Amino acid sequence: MAPIVDVQNLAKRYADGFEALKGVSLSIEEGEILALLGPNGAGKTTLISTLCGISEPSSGHATIGGHDVQKNYRQARQLVGLVPQEISLEPFEKVMDTVRYTRGLFGMQQDPALLEDVLRKLTLWEKRDTRTTALSGGMKRRVMIAKALYHEPRVLFLDEPTAGVDVELRRDMWNIVADLKADGVTIILTTHYIEEAEAIADRVAVINHGEILLVEEKDTLMRRMGQKHLCIDLTQPLTTLPDGLSEFDLEIALDGYQLVYTYAATGERTGITRLLSALAQAGISLRDIQTSQSSLEDIFVGLVKNPSNGEAAGENRKSAS
Repeated sequence: MAPIVDVQNLAKRYADGFEALKGVSLSIEEGEILALLGPNGAGKTTLISTLCGISEPSSGHATIGGHDVQKNYRQARQLVGLVPQEISLEPFEKVMDTVRYTRGLFGMQQDPALLEDVLRKLTLWEKRDTRTTALSGGMKRRVMIAKALYHEPRVLFLDEPTAGVDVELRRDMWNIVADLKADGVTIILTTHYIEEAEAIADRVAVINHGEILLVEEKDTLMRRMGQKHLCIDLTQPLTTLPDGLSEFDLEIALDGYQLVYTYAATGERTGITRLLSALAQAGISLRDIQTSQSSLEDIFVGLVKNPSNGEAAGENRKSAS
């Protein structure tokens, strides 16, 4: 089955020579959740704007549901819902009318039952007759999400949808995304809250300076590139490491009362047994031991700082094409 979103060598260059996108290629399967991660100015919003028909590419092409986003833009756009970063609402329109109007833009008949369902899911039903100018910032964000959902898109772009909103909306958004995925909707999410990507994404794409650095299954990525940390609490503090421990990747923490040992999460041999033996030989008494693993945020920061980590760039281009 062909991917529902297919991007091939997409580039965006401006008159001053700045390249916002540099030959981006990316394939997204129907029904998956892709987290698109990158620092400010990486090209996330430019990519989404190009796919949604807001911005024209300089070269390359892209299709949504088999429809070219430039040649068949009407058909492609009808499949798409977009929640942009910026809140843009008619201030004196009522919430219900604002959301209802969006469906009409696509030439679709009104569906009062669906409208009520969308508004209730976003805790907007009680606000349906309120003018948008009277809403809080979080409620306005909910209206933007409702507008994107009411015409029943098959591909939903969420560009920082929970930026600056309360924890309740973020949780509601996660629940809505889960329901949409269950209905087969494809979701592309950009976020600064990497815990969102870690919680709900199937795959992760990392973009920086207009180039895709990596596209990989989230769980595979975390297994392949994640590191584990063994935190060893001591009964007596250390100021320096004994010579017998110099071969281990150890860091002294908590004013000398803890040693942190870092090792590969996927390694067959962790070195922990040798480390514990070396600690005993050095006469170091242990109080407690615990382990933790790198988060997706740790991996993301490492990739942005060093794109060659794990041969990410080369592997990504094979998996994305």
